[in-house]
Amino acid sequence: IKICSKSWTEGYYFKPRADHELLQKYHKGLIALSACVGGELPQAILNHDMEKARKVIQFYMDTFGKDNYFIELQNHGLPEEAAVRPVLASLAREYGLGLVATNDFHYTRKEDAGSQEIKLCISTGKTLDDPYHFHFANNEFYCKSGAEMEAILGEYPGAIENTKKIADRCHVTLTFGDHKLPSFDVPEGETSTTYLRKLCEKALPERYPHPSGKERERLDYELGVIDHMGFSDYFLIVMDFIHYAKSHGIPIGPGRGSAAGSIVAYLLHITEIDPLRFDLLFERFLNPERVSMPDIDTDLCYRRRGEVIDYLARKYGKDQVAQIITFGTLAARAVIRDVGRVTNMPLRDVDKIAKMVPSGPGVTLKKTLEGSREFKELYESNPQVHSLIDHCLDLEGLSRNSGTHAAGVVICSKPVDDYVPIQLTQDNFIQTQYEKDQVEQLGLLKMDLLGLRNLTVIHDALEMIEKNRGIHLDINSIPTEDEETCRMLCEGDTIGVFQSESSGFTSLLMKLHPDRFEDLIPMVALYRPGPLGSGMAEDFIKRKHGEIPVEYPHPSLEPILKETYGVILYQEQVMQIASVMGGFSLGQADMLRRAMGHKEPEILQKNRDTFLEGALKNGVDEKTANYVFDLMVHFAGYGFNKSHSVCYGWIAWQTAYLKAHFRPEFMAAMMTCYIGDREKVSRYISDTKRAGVEIAAPDVNLSEAYFSVKGNKILFGLDGIQNVGENAVNGIIEARRKGGPFRDISDFLERVDSRGLNSRACESLIRCGALDSLGRNRSQLLAVLPEAMSNAQSVREDRESGQVSLFGDMDSAKTIIYPPLPDIPQNEKIEWERKLLGFYVSGHPLDAYKKQMAQCIPIYKLNSESAKYDGKAVTVGGTVTRVKGTMTKKGAPMGYVTLEDYDGELEAVVFPSVWEKARPVLTEDAAICIRGRVQSNEREVKILADEIIPLSLFHKTVRPPVSAVHLYVDERHENNMVSDALGRILLKYHGNTPVFLHIQRTRQEIRMVPRFFLDFSEEAEEALKGLLGNACVEGRK
Repeated sequence: IKICSKSWTEGYYFKPRADHELLQKYHKGLIALSACVGGELPQAILNHDMEKARKVIQFYMDTFGKDNYFIELQNHGLPEEAAVRPVLASLAREYGLGLVATNDFHYTRKEDAGSQEIKLCISTGKTLDDPYHFHFANNEFYCKSGAEMEAILGEYPGAIENTKKIADRCHVTLTFGDHKLPSFDVPEGETSTTYLRKLCEKALPERYPHPSGKERERLDYELGVIDHMGFSDYFLIVMDFIHYAKSHGIPIGPGRGSAAGSIVAYLLHITEIDPLRFDLLFERFLNPERVSMPDIDTDLCYRRRGEVIDYLARKYGKDQVAQIITFGTLAARAVIRDVGRVTNMPLRDVDKIAKMVPSGPGVTLKKTLEGSREFKELYESNPQVHSLIDHCLDLEGLSRNSGTHAAGVVICSKPVDDYVPIQLTQDNFIQTQYEKDQVEQLGLLKMDLLGLRNLTVIHDALEMIEKNRGIHLDINSIPTEDEETCRMLCEGDTIGVFQSESSGFTSLLMKLHPDRFEDLIPMVALYRPGPLGSGMAEDFIKRKHGEIPVEYPHPSLEPILKETYGVILYQEQVMQIASVMGGFSLGQADMLRRAMGHKEPEILQKNRDTFLEGALKNGVDEKTANYVFDLMVHFAGYGFNKSHSVCYGWIAWQTAYLKAHFRPEFMAAMMTCYIGDREKVSRYISDTKRAGVEIAAPDVNLSEAYFSVKGNKILFGLDGIQNVGENAVNGIIEARRKGGPFRDISDFLERVDSRGLNSRACESLIRCGALDSLGRNRSQLLAVLPEAMSNAQSVREDRESGQVSLFGDMDSAKTIIYPPLPDIPQNEKIEWERKLLGFYVSGHPLDAYKKQMAQCIPIYKLNSESAKYDGKAVTVGGTVTRVKGTMTKKGAPMGYVTLEDYDGELEAVVFPSVWEKARPVLTEDAAICIRGRVQSNEREVKILADEIIPLSLFHKTVRPPVSAVHLYVDERHENNMVSDALGRILLKYHGNTPVFLHIQRTRQEIRMVPRFFLDFSEEAEEALKGLLGNACVEGRK
């Protein structure tokens, strides 16, 4: 382990290298072989340097001992091997060393040679027809049998025998399950156990002002389990780094995973969720009947995660803290594309084959061959495809590249390389060479520190709220019932809300109609494939709204299932049912929950018998007990960790509350956090503008480095302007801080440090509108810029030479005369904004086509929900940013068009029949509408165009008009929240189509007043259906 680690950390030069000094230091207990023809000894022989060869042998004999150094013989059919073998055998006899027969083993079977060559090409970015691609001389580098080795090296019988003798001498002992926790430094006279209790006792009245026996009993129980299992140090270590983070202003999440079920974690401020209030179970986190390392995962600010890791390295020693490696593998679709590229198969053919493989977790090529008749027929009928897939089957699942685990950090009681081999990351931090599972199996302390952007957003928003409004808001003390927040969520206004941005989640949320924070907790658990696919989510919502009765399998289960309307939603509920009805301890119940997840028949039957026995003792009949056990088994597959649901539901509520009450500050924080993601920021800008919040171009007199808020207006940050560097931004902000707002361009150029403010930066500031507040239009500022810069340079030189002070306050700069020029046209202004800021800020070319765009599906929806739209006919609108013409195989002209709308970008494939008709309108910046079918894979989304027309004509050919819209309202809709939301939707999409309201309870039909008439666009229809349900919205012709 030491040699491997040092070669990666100290000897790395293109490849990890171990030198003689390293071998001398760590030789004990090792056997050394003389290596293949690339090794020191064979190379010396091939170079006819026998003196060096003898020195090499003597070094290894002296280092490892004569009995631990063997001369290696190989025969892969290489002429170099044939040349060195007799010399090696002779030297072995001369020095009395053993021979050993070996074979380089780069692939398992001989027939795998072709796949291994392809894998090398994938790794090096080459193709097989590249004459310089790295490859082996032949196909002999595989795991050969004893008979094969005898056939090629039989003339050296001792060498064959020594192979087994060496193997028999190798003994490695790895200790699994032995926890190697570092000790926490506690005050003198304390142990980790007593100190942990002291801290908890002190915090108890702070968290619970009037602690009852319930809180004290829970605390005593948890501390007893923690002490018995030997994890007091673990809690103190976690508490310490979280305290460090919070005391240094680093945002930490309220909790993550099952740790929120611990009152000890709550008292230590490791979590901010009260486990007693939400009925969370400690045993789901730490089971006293199943010894395993506790797992406290921590969400923290993604920008400052490194600071916490640095703190751990300083506290425990840089050599005792490491990040964890992770390996990217060749997945089913990806391996087809990689092998196709290496073998030069036409891209169109490769794409077609790859798209036949389903996307999603657990998909393999073997399963696809078994489950897809079309895929199997292509495989069996096409020799080229057969060869491609065979290679892919060999390579699928192999590691493609390595990286650093997004969260995992190891803390050891001794240097990390005492336990596992290490290497260095690109930023020179220690990283384990074992993945997280192996690290945990060896008993090392693994912490998951996950950078979560939403925590950064919350932190930045709170700072802006205090600066802009003078309000200091404690985000953990916001009300859990808030009408404005619930109204916003019920309307589907969820862009930017944690875990709620997808249309699927938004739709579910609108059906659920949350009226308090607690309603978001089940949402986190429900919005998963299992509950959605099984109908469990719909059933839950109907029970909540009283559409179907809430029933309990047995009266004793009502206290457990009441909050989820009789549905077993959480893993903790499975545990509680096992305890209350079956008489299990909560520790046993946790193991039962795990067993149900694995669904092993023998274990399930054994647990069923125990459950029935306990239920009978508790007065439950056998039929009911069997029914309940079957329910538990069924729902255990869908059950979610309630502790995690509470934690993430709370973050969702916090972000929703901030957006509902402090939208400008919250959205400015969102834009800053995702500044590198153009599509997301565009989407946030559009959403913010729709809500009536102005977004202004940057302003040197108001803007900060990033997005900021002044009043009810969001200002673009100076740091986001192309060609304006960090030095220039810092100089502008510093000059403004010292001397106040800039009066004119001369004042600006004279006061700002010129080191980062060159003519290109100044021109960019003018063109994007950042100097508009200086009192002149952009044309005038551009015209006088060279003169103003020259004057400012003269003023600075005079100031540095002391001349300015001789004349007191006399203005040494020449007066700038502005020419009477008209301002730059609006369309040119917004194009410069886009070029220099990456986004349209003060306007958008599509603003002139708002009605037409309302009929189109936003591109971000196609990109974010590609699986939903794959193969479906859609209509998109936007401006053309790129047109590329090409030819089909038959020589017909076709092309590719890149389309951009308010929120995203999409490529359209335009085949010859459409290309010929549409070519006249396909010019850059043209506003067009494309109808076609979506084609998506894991890498990209495209639209295959069926029709392309100017956007101005789109309304004439869009969906058939309706003469009236009929909305059907039943009892579940009859509340203020729904009626308010309905009114807002009708006003938002106001038009000329009459709206009729059908009240099912009274059987009334009401014609709405013209103020509530509708422009029945697809977007309006989607909003109404999201609020009322698909069956409750009807457009009549």
